[in-house]
Amino acid sequence: MADAAARAKTPAVKPRRRSAASPRRALAHLSASDPVLARMIEELGPLPDVREGRPDPGDHYGALVRAIVGQQLSVLAARAIYGRLIERFGGRAPTPAEIVADDPDELRSAAGLSHAKVGFLRSLAEHVLSGELELDRLNELTDDAVIEELVAVKGIGTWSAHMFLMFQLQRPDVLPVGDLGIRRAIERAYALDALPTPGQIEAIAEPWRPYRTLASRYLWRSLRNEPG
Repeated sequence: MADAAARAKTPAVKPRRRSAASPRRALAHLSASDPVLARMIEELGPLPDVREGRPDPGDHYGALVRAIVGQQLSVLAARAIYGRLIERFGGRAPTPAEIVADDPDELRSAAGLSHAKVGFLRSLAEHVLSGELELDRLNELTDDAVIEELVAVKGIGTWSAHMFLMFQLQRPDVLPVGDLGIRRAIERAYALDALPTPGQIEAIAEPWRPYRTLASRYLWRSLRNEPG
């Protein structure tokens, strides 16, 4: 069980599930701040709602399961494997207790998961069941504090934490600098000679604040590979 005193020191803020600004204001800011993004926004048009096709907004556990399944996979492969996983549990994300109770080898075979990812799913389930990861508390934390809580779980890295912030908590200013799709989209859009480093991405994205989540979604859409 996590130490209560240590948790009490974790900075908390009011829940921030959505940007306070309207989508129109966010698009206007991005278009005015970066001509490359302005052209991209004009060409691609409006994006679908960030929650479309995703787990229930209150189902943080299901969202983390989906993030683990999708690690290091193409969008199509991730969707297919996640579909097989939820099919095993009646068309919904499994509960922590169901993951722990399931036979690891049968789960791996039925869903097409790797041994490592089955282990990661079990680690997540165990952290939730033990209370080490308090999912209901994540809405109240800053972005950095959410990342700190999530990466303590084996198999949840910074990329998965970024996806959770962007698509589940709907935080408006997240920049997944380690995402290969983002790196490729920036390389192409900005005519770079090679994939950009995290530092280069941070510099390019500085004018996008406080709407880097929306900018990232346009970069993914430019390659037709927004995480599913």
